[in-house]
Amino acid sequence: MEKLQPLFTSNQECHICNKSFTTAKVRSKFVKTMSYDSDFCPNYKEDSVNGLFYNIFVCPNCGYSFSSDFSKYFPPNTKELIEEKIRSQWVPRDFDGERNIDEAIQTYKLATYSAVLKKEKHIIIAGLYLRTAWLYRMMANEEQEQRFMKLASTEYNHSYSIGDYKGTQISEVKLLYLLGELARRTGHIDESIRYFSKVIEQRKTTVEKNIIDMTIEKWQEIREQQKVANKSTNK
Repeated sequence: MEKLQPLFTSNQECHICNKSFTTAKVRSKFVKTMSYDSDFCPNYKEDSVNGLFYNIFVCPNCGYSFSSDFSKYFPPNTKELIEEKIRSQWVPRDFDGERNIDEAIQTYKLATYSAVLKKEKHIIIAGLYLRTAWLYRMMANEEQEQRFMKLASTEYNHSYSIGDYKGTQISEVKLLYLLGELARRTGHIDESIRYFSKVIEQRKTTVEKNIIDMTIEKWQEIREQQKVANKSTNK
């Protein structure tokens, strides 16, 4: 009997050129998460396949790249813009099969560019930036990790301002927490405190008690760090 493989072939249809193509996806039983960072970045076990590598579908024919979170709706003129900016300049390349971390990062950057041209929701673009930051974290590339966390934070801020996260898997409480945590990780402490305060204000109404607990923990960490910094300054 043939041994079950971690990757399987999925058929996709490109929303730009309408051609079918195949891409690799991961069987969930082979994705083994050990823990999560405070911004929800998964840490995988040694024998696990990295599920982040295979979230993006890249059309080998025209280069349009997307995830299952993308809407099928294209605002007026966006298809023409994608044709001009991506398809006309695309050098055919196939991302089917096993991917390494560099290839995974390329797919996220391609998908982000497609999403921006398509005018996809800010919450979707933010998620692409955040996952790119996670991949750079796995590579210990702090400069690029910081860069993409800041880009994610900007998009999450836009999403919160106009409310385009509503109807997605990201709740208001989780979005506020992410805004606070990304601000904290990028050194914007006052901004982080402001968003964490908004989360704590909802502690009696939200069912996401784990988010409240995480927020209180980070709030206390910030307060302790500020106390230590103040003592050092006053010496």
